[in-house]
Amino acid sequence: MSKPSDGDDRDRGDLEGLGDLAPLIEHIRTTRGFDFSGYKPASIGRRVAKRVAEVGCTNYSQYQDFLEVHPEEFGTLFNTILINVTSFFRDGAPWDFLRDEVVGRLLTDKAPNEPIRVWSAGCASGEEAYSLAMVLADALGEDEFRERVKIYGTDVDEDALSSARHAGYDTAAMANLPPGYAERYFDRTNEGWVFRSDLRRAIIFGRHDLLQDAPISRLDLLVCRNILMYFNADTQARVVGKFHFALRERGFLFLGKAETLLAHSARFSPVDLRMRVFAKRGESRPSASFRSPGPLTTSTAPGELELRETAMAQQPVATVLVDVDGDVVLVNEAARRLLGTSRREPRGLLANLELSYRPVDLRPLVTEAYERRVPVERSGVEWRDASGERAFVDVVVTPLYAPTGAALGVAVTFRDGGELRALHDELEAAHRELTSTYEELQSTNEELETANEELQSTIEELETTNEELQSANEELETTNEELQSTNDQLHSLNLELQVRGVELDRVNMYFGSILTGLLWAVIVVDRDLLVNLWNGWAEEQWGLRADEVLGRSLLTLDSGLPIDELAPAIRLCLDGDSQRQQRIITGRNRRGQLHTYRVVLTPLRSPSGTDGVIMVLEELAGSDGDGPGVSDRGVSGRGATGRGVSSA
Repeated sequence: MSKPSDGDDRDRGDLEGLGDLAPLIEHIRTTRGFDFSGYKPASIGRRVAKRVAEVGCTNYSQYQDFLEVHPEEFGTLFNTILINVTSFFRDGAPWDFLRDEVVGRLLTDKAPNEPIRVWSAGCASGEEAYSLAMVLADALGEDEFRERVKIYGTDVDEDALSSARHAGYDTAAMANLPPGYAERYFDRTNEGWVFRSDLRRAIIFGRHDLLQDAPISRLDLLVCRNILMYFNADTQARVVGKFHFALRERGFLFLGKAETLLAHSARFSPVDLRMRVFAKRGESRPSASFRSPGPLTTSTAPGELELRETAMAQQPVATVLVDVDGDVVLVNEAARRLLGTSRREPRGLLANLELSYRPVDLRPLVTEAYERRVPVERSGVEWRDASGERAFVDVVVTPLYAPTGAALGVAVTFRDGGELRALHDELEAAHRELTSTYEELQSTNEELETANEELQSTIEELETTNEELQSANEELETTNEELQSTNDQLHSLNLELQVRGVELDRVNMYFGSILTGLLWAVIVVDRDLLVNLWNGWAEEQWGLRADEVLGRSLLTLDSGLPIDELAPAIRLCLDGDSQRQQRIITGRNRRGQLHTYRVVLTPLRSPSGTDGVIMVLEELAGSDGDGPGVSDRGVSGRGATGRGVSSA
């Protein structure tokens, strides 16, 4: 369904799993710009095979040739593959959760007049997008909805998008709406219902390919239900990555009932896994409450300035101040004692001084503190002090900012790690004790490792089983949508057949009335001379009921007609050598009276050729005997009876 990407090894890898279907999928991608390689092979194979069978092809290669000869077939194929199964508030309970829980949290995070952006991906004929509109209009009120909300409905099926833009739905489609919603949000028309135009302005429909096109950004809510389940795992990961980019912090993702994000927990956390609602995992930010102490201003009194400098120099925590240009401006007494530096030494660029890398390299820590705008700490740094003894120190680099937000420099503090050293000594003693019992614990450790390996193996098997179950669940949901689509088609066909049945009954009745009113005998025979129609005048004339002669050979009927004389004319009509034959014959009626008849024979034609002969017999005036007369035929009240009257 996406555009082709020449030279894309990833897409070529996707085609490998499609087997014999791969050349056809590649042909569709290169000629029409629709890329179905990311679909699950079983799903795409089923849908394409259905269309291949419908057009009478025996394999994919033959169907590809058919597409090249009949380019209009592409549209039908795409409609077969892209299953547009949707409805208002589909699956019910998740929509209740969305309305009662998610929308409230979404609105709480927004300022009163801040816009709300929603994306319905794979919206089909628009029911999902309009469902979102009704939920938000309920929560905000219609006036605020019109001012703040923008809903984007996208799909790759242009026909479905056209239906969505018209926003017209029949009564059956409105069945899932909550009570009162139809009257509140729709206008009644002769054809059904139409979503209100004033609210419809907040909804924008457009074509969008989830695999190829850039996602819509800065979204508060993204709804994509029963779309991911059609894609393979790699394609799902690509689409989920786009969804993560599209959502703002604390944005929500609403999926279909067969879709989960267990493999993407780093990007989304479940709000309610059963309802398939997820929240975007946001990146951590520095605490807004952190504020570095301000600089000494020029307005500070000299005595106060001296007091501050003295306090900084004499404070018990070892501290080094470095300005924003990288120059060391202060090393207090505690720092000199800890680092073993002289009173005159640490001035100038930090990078040129020994303390820049002793006891730890300070330059990357300073850079990190400026970039992150938070204190950066390295704990338990081991080093050798001036006397050569091992020591431990905690180093903290704190960025300093003016009230205006401008960077002033950093404060580097060194805390004595004596406690850590004591702890280290205790750990060494404990280590010696543990060493004495190591051999005893080794066996237990090996047993635990074995058990851990077995547990790990079991976990991996469970994960594999879970993935298989998820895949099977997605496949079942896909099949269910295909069955629903087929059921809708069958329902439409059934309605059409019912209409045609009524029309056929009306035509039969009309045709029967015509045959009943004729003053001639009408007889229809097929190519085997079996009687297919015998009207009421023929019954009265020769005393044979229609149910007695239908299906019998005309040659075997005891009707009093010289059928042998008519046989050559019948044969000429059947052979197609004549458009019409006329004969004058003499025969007896049911009373044994002789009558003269004019017989007109006409071929019964169909697209496949001549299927039979229509014979019309008219009694000529002046024939012997009284004849049935008009009044006799009127009194009889018998109608024309025959098989396949409409076809005759």
